[in-house]
Amino acid sequence: MVSEPIPEHAYDLFVIGGGINGTGIARDAAGRGLSVALAEMGDLAQATSSASTKLFHGGLRYLEYFEIGLVRKALIEREVLLGAMPHISWPMRFVLPYHEDMRFEGETPTSRLLSVFMPWMQGRRPAWLIRLGLFLYDHLGGRKILPGTATLDLASDPAGTPLNPKFRTAYEYSDCWVQDARLVVLNARDAEARGAKIMTRAKVVEARRAGDVWEVKIALNGRTKTMRARMLVNAGGPWVERIVRDTTHLEPRAHIRLVRGSHIVTRRLFDHDRAYFFQGTDGRIIFAIPYEEDFTLIGTTDVDHDGDPRDASCTEAEQDYLCAFASEYFAKPVTRDDIVWTYSGVRPLYDDGANSASAATRDYVLTLNTDGAPVLNVFGGKITTYRKLAEAAMAKIAPILNVSKPDWTAGVSLPGGDFPVDGVAKLIADLAGRYPFLDAFTARRLIRSYGTEAPDVLGMATTAADLGRDFGAGLTEAELRWLMEKEYARTAEDVVWRRTKLGLRLSAEQIAAVDAWMADRGAR
Repeated sequence: MVSEPIPEHAYDLFVIGGGINGTGIARDAAGRGLSVALAEMGDLAQATSSASTKLFHGGLRYLEYFEIGLVRKALIEREVLLGAMPHISWPMRFVLPYHEDMRFEGETPTSRLLSVFMPWMQGRRPAWLIRLGLFLYDHLGGRKILPGTATLDLASDPAGTPLNPKFRTAYEYSDCWVQDARLVVLNARDAEARGAKIMTRAKVVEARRAGDVWEVKIALNGRTKTMRARMLVNAGGPWVERIVRDTTHLEPRAHIRLVRGSHIVTRRLFDHDRAYFFQGTDGRIIFAIPYEEDFTLIGTTDVDHDGDPRDASCTEAEQDYLCAFASEYFAKPVTRDDIVWTYSGVRPLYDDGANSASAATRDYVLTLNTDGAPVLNVFGGKITTYRKLAEAAMAKIAPILNVSKPDWTAGVSLPGGDFPVDGVAKLIADLAGRYPFLDAFTARRLIRSYGTEAPDVLGMATTAADLGRDFGAGLTEAELRWLMEKEYARTAEDVVWRRTKLGLRLSAEQIAAVDAWMADRGAR
C-alpha cells in the first residue's frame, strides 16, 4: 500500500461512520458552515442503518418502561421527518389485535406497578391499559397529520380476514414507514451539496491527537491518506467502542450493548396496506408489515450479540421464533418455506444495565472528551430520532468550533422530497404521463425512491430503449448511472439490497450482470 504522509488541510469536523447518525451529523454541521469530512469503511448504511424495521415510530412499547421523554421526542419527530421526505416515508396504520392472554415482558416498571395494586392480573396486559397507552401515544407528540386511534371489529373489518378467528377486537393507530438505507444516502447527498466531503470504502486506520488537531489516517483506494480536523465525531455504530479504544487510543466513558435484530421477509400474507402489531405470550412484540408491494416483513428479534457485527445473520432459531410468533395470529401458519429473504443488524444500544436486550434503552448518549483535540462519541440512538441526535451533537460541537448558526434541519427537504406529503399520487401520474413506456410498478418505485428527482434519473428518454439495458424488474443502465454518480453505489449489493430492494425480484444471474456492468463502468 502506497502511503501519503503529508496531511490534507484541516477540516473543522471529521466524522467516522456512514450510518444514519454519522450522515445526519455531517449534514447538520455542513449546513451550519463547517468544513466536514466523513469516512465510511464500507458502503453507506451497510450495517445497522439498513437493517432496521424501517419505521419512524414513537415506540409504543417503551411506554411500559416509562420512557416518556423518548417516546414524546420520537412522536413529535415522526411528522417533522415525514414532511421532509414524503417520497421515502409515508403514513401507515397499525392493527393491534387484542386478547386476554397478552403478557408483559419480564419485570417492566408497569408490570411491577400492576402486580402491587392489581396482583390478580398475574402479568397480563388489560385492555384498558393498552387503550391508555394508545391515548398517550395519540397526544404526547402534538399529532397534526396522522390520524388517531380507532377500535376495529375484526369480524367485519378486512384486517381480521387473515387472522385467527379468536381475535375479535383490535386497536388501530398510526406510525410511519421509511426506506432506511435511502434515508442515509439522501442525508449524505445533502451534506455533500452543502460542502461536506463524503468518502465510502474509506477505513479509518488510526486517529491521533497532534497538538490541537486530529490527524486521521484512512485507507482509501489502495493508499493511506492522512487528513486533519479540529474535532472528531465517532459515529461508528456497533464499532463505536472499538474505535474509541483501538483507533483513537482513549478510554470509553460509556459502553454499548450489542443487540441483534433479525427479520424475515415472506411472500405476501395479506391483501391490505395496513401493518400488524403482535404481542406474544412471552411479552415481546413483533410487526408484520406490507413490504415492497408483494411481500411481508416480519420482525424483529432482540438477542444479545457476541462477535463481529458484520457477521450478524438471522439464525434458524430466530427464523423459527418469528414464524411461530406470527402463526399465533395468522389463520394460516407461517413456515420457513414462506421465507424469501432474511436480514439482521446489530443495534449499538447504550448499556444502561437492563436485564434483557429488549428492555435496554433506545435513547442515545453523547460523550465529549476535551483532553486535547476534542472528540464526540455517539452511543445508542434510533432511526426516528437521528435528526434530534444530530442537533444534540451540534449543541456540544458549536461552542468548541464557534458555530453561531442555529438549528436548521427541521422542515428542510431531503433531495427529491420537495413536495407535499399528500402529493405522491400526482407525482406518479405525472411521471407515467411523461414516460408512458414505464410500467405501473416501475413508475411507483421510481417516485418512492427519487421523488421529484425521478425525471432526472430518466433524463430525455422517449422510449424504454433510451434508458439502456434493462437488467430486470425495471432496473436500467440509466438508473445505475444515477446511483453510481449521485448516490455512491459501487456494487450490485449496494443497489439491489440497499438503495433499492430489487434483490427480491432479480435472479442471481441478473444481479451478477448488474455487478459486472458496474465494475466495468467503475474501472473506466
